[in-house]
Amino acid sequence: MKKPIVYIIVGIIVILAAAGLVFLIRQWNKPLGASFELPTRTPMPEISPSPAASTPTQSQSSTEKSLPTNTPTSLPSPTEPQPVCGGPPVMYILGIGADNEYNGYMYGLADVIRIARVDFVNTKVTVLTVPRDLWVEFPGIIEKYAETVTHGKLNQAYFYGGPGEGYYEGEGGGPGLLAHTIAHNFGLYVDHYAAVHMTAFEGIVDALGGIDIYLEQDWDGTPVDDITDDMGYFEAGQHHMSGEEALRFARIRKRYSVVDRSNNQTLVICAIKDKMLSPSVVSSIPKMIQSLIGTINTDLTLNQISQLTCLLPKLGKEDLVFIRFPDEMLVPGRVYDPNLGNTTFIYDIPKEDIQAFLEDFANDAIPIESGDGMTCP
Repeated sequence: MKKPIVYIIVGIIVILAAAGLVFLIRQWNKPLGASFELPTRTPMPEISPSPAASTPTQSQSSTEKSLPTNTPTSLPSPTEPQPVCGGPPVMYILGIGADNEYNGYMYGLADVIRIARVDFVNTKVTVLTVPRDLWVEFPGIIEKYAETVTHGKLNQAYFYGGPGEGYYEGEGGGPGLLAHTIAHNFGLYVDHYAAVHMTAFEGIVDALGGIDIYLEQDWDGTPVDDITDDMGYFEAGQHHMSGEEALRFARIRKRYSVVDRSNNQTLVICAIKDKMLSPSVVSSIPKMIQSLIGTINTDLTLNQISQLTCLLPKLGKEDLVFIRFPDEMLVPGRVYDPNLGNTTFIYDIPKEDIQAFLEDFANDAIPIESGDGMTCP
């Protein structure tokens, strides 16, 4: 073979290899779902009166920007501790448990709302449970509905943002409107989101081979009064739960408080984390994630998922912290919901108190005791 032909063949191979590498890099850094962007730090919004003390006011302009208080963390200097796993110093992820099945995330309410503060410098993850029954103002509703769909519960932001509803044409669909609503009302900026509906949750647990949870008391989820859903009865002791069983356990609430339900969901999250770190599973996590990507709605990239997966084994028991609003803040109240045509239950917390609490969360300044938090057992 003549040398020029060899050079041509080698050149073609190099070009094809380079093109393939570029493609992989692009896919590696491509968001897996519709992304959104929140603006950088701006002055705090004017505090409106508590909903229980006044009638909801008309929505602000749909073009008004959200007003976050926490800004993306700047890169540390070379003399400071550096982020591990190739991640940013801090990443905020909005986690959503949707109450729907098999609809491609087109509809549904945000049954669970949590925000994870992922610290790649200090190898710490703090997960905040955000009450879904907070009264909020919705930004970004399209002009056709802007005068009628103005306020509601926080979990309804996900509903109104759903692509199947037609109230919102902004970025990110339901997760996008929920993120903008949190920023608009309370000033907390998030970077990414991950929404999981019930069927996807079951699939995650089953892909792990089930999870193991020890219950310190009996939990009764059998039907009561006008609630016909049967979540089952879980006796105290050790349980190995399938995805279907874990979902039923996480949804038990009727005989218990919202706090009890949140704590049980935390037990499930801890059990998932423990199973992911078990020797029998840890090596297959990348393959498992690949198989589940299509069932989860997220704007994370494969690169960012890899960063989070890398961080997980580096977390000690005290480095994964779950916090919630203190009991004294959770004052029950009621407010008239014009879209429902009746009054509805809310937590009547002054907006400035919520903003201050979320600001402390963003600054990692909430001790477990003051935030009624817990670590994994």
